[in-house]
Amino acid sequence: PREGPHALRRDRKATAMIKEIVKDEALLTTPCEPATAEDAAVVQDLIDTLASLEDAACLAANQIGVTKALAVYLDEAEEPRALYNPKLKQALRPYKALETCFSCDGEAKVTRFDWINVTYDELVDGQLVPRKGKFTGWEAQMIQHAIDHCKGKLI
Repeated sequence: PREGPHALRRDRKATAMIKEIVKDEALLTTPCEPATAEDAAVVQDLIDTLASLEDAACLAANQIGVTKALAVYLDEAEEPRALYNPKLKQALRPYKALETCFSCDGEAKVTRFDWINVTYDELVDGQLVPRKGKFTGWEAQMIQHAIDHCKGKLI
């Protein structure tokens, strides 16, 4: 397991706050408001809820009823990573993918990119710190799915 400010722990609290997954299209298609450092409790709820779902790889805050630009995904080591205010800045190598979503029924064919450059904020010592990251493969696909949620776009 990774240590330091980049690592989030699923077991940080003894009492998990597992939230119900939202399927309300009106809420899910509303673009999210910017997240702040005060939204750290929402991130923990996302981590707890993600851990409770079988075969889940990422969740955005609007999927648990909070219209803030926040997402959590599981990295290659299966550790949760939080992205505050993620934005896709560059995307290369498009491909078609079939995706499912806990907030929608069925599968959808979407265009994703195998290589992406993303800006986001990370919570470090109670403050949001701007970050940039390059992601590829499955990790890039999950992050694109989460960014779509933050923009109010459903698959």
